[in-house]
Amino acid sequence: MAASPTTATPPSADPDRTREWRRLHTKLKLATQMGQGIDGYIIGGMGMAMGAVTTDLRLSPLMEGLVGASALIGIFVGGPLFGRLADRFGRRPVFLVDMLMFLVGSVLQFFVVDGLQLFWVRLVMGVAIGCEYAIGAPLLSEYAPRRGRGRLLASLEISWYAGYALAAVVGAVFARVDGGWRWSLSSSAVIAVICMALRGGIPESARWLLSRGRREEAQTLIEKYRIEVDVAAELDERAGARGEGFRALFSRRYVRSTVFASFFWAALVLPYFAIGTFWTQVFEALNMGGNAVGALLLYSLTAVAGVTAGCLVVDRIGRRKLLIPPFWITAGCLALVAVWPTSTPVVVGGFLFFIFLNSASSALTAVYPLEVFPTSLRATGVGFATAMSRVGAAVGTFLLPMGLHRFGVEFVLLVGAGVLAAGALVSQFLAPETASLDLAEAARTARGGGIAEPHGGAVRPDTRRTG
Repeated sequence: MAASPTTATPPSADPDRTREWRRLHTKLKLATQMGQGIDGYIIGGMGMAMGAVTTDLRLSPLMEGLVGASALIGIFVGGPLFGRLADRFGRRPVFLVDMLMFLVGSVLQFFVVDGLQLFWVRLVMGVAIGCEYAIGAPLLSEYAPRRGRGRLLASLEISWYAGYALAAVVGAVFARVDGGWRWSLSSSAVIAVICMALRGGIPESARWLLSRGRREEAQTLIEKYRIEVDVAAELDERAGARGEGFRALFSRRYVRSTVFASFFWAALVLPYFAIGTFWTQVFEALNMGGNAVGALLLYSLTAVAGVTAGCLVVDRIGRRKLLIPPFWITAGCLALVAVWPTSTPVVVGGFLFFIFLNSASSALTAVYPLEVFPTSLRATGVGFATAMSRVGAAVGTFLLPMGLHRFGVEFVLLVGAGVLAAGALVSQFLAPETASLDLAEAARTARGGGIAEPHGGAVRPDTRRTG
């Protein structure tokens, strides 16, 4: 059977298949958004419970730090590891195992008796979070239509913030209960159970099946669910692939995508997490620490507004416009605050612009890494980029308090501006425009396989078809 360029038939053509198509997309969207939400819930829950945990388990300063960092360490391990497993053994099994890890870890938190036990449990849950980054969004992207794909994937970032906020509410409810931190931390089991039920009926990715040469199985899914996928382009990608695993990420064919996805993500989150973690200390260093709670609330609300705005415009203005100009503007904002740290309007305005635009661009962390890698390396590449972004966040968070103490707030802000400017430069040369392209075409464009349109528009790939 000859492969058609695109096997997307309007779902409305068959009422029964329309219902199946809508049911699958609804389940997959909810299952992925809840997975992203539980990530934020687990991270945010420990922030609310840490004080009570430290008191009840009598944590030393060292153990307190280890418990607090355990999930981040797990993310660094889980992203690359499970990304590789998802590319090798399939999306569906990893998609289910991931949520099982969340469920078991959530329940075990209730029964820990010392800091070391909690550290190991939280470490495993961090591995599950890294796994979720590497499998959830890639699977959703492989079922998403090309138009509106950016907004759908970017909505995962909003889910993360929603989960984080919900954890704060639940933590506050149990704050006055004796041993309430056990209930608040283990409450993530409820989300995990619901999410596992949603994920149980989700089939394997048709794109992954094509990448493994299982064309008949893929064609069955494509026809059953009217999946919009360029079969010829996916088969071309498979034919041109050179190796698998981490080594392939640094081959001449894919190193451009690996460097771009890792660097832009790390450059976005390094100043954001560093300043966000020590927001009150930064404001105090600028002699504006009068209302720490109000400042933190303003920071959080502005971030939510920013990521929501990014989600709404990512498909309208394109990926590059949402990434490169905000990089330069936010770098300028931090530099401006560093130059005029005594001006209240400059400090407040500069930080608000930085938070809003940085958060808007962060919507792309759920979009770009999925689009610049081919199906055979998508989960591996996303997992690796996730790990590199967490290295960036950890380095910034670790160095910022020492930088404040030794060199002052102006120096710290200028370093943050430099990181953002570096992100802008790298993105200027490496960031492809992937809006409205099929995933296989987007990956080809990302590695420099595109051709410029005559009218000077976005780069398009050479869309030769086979069959």
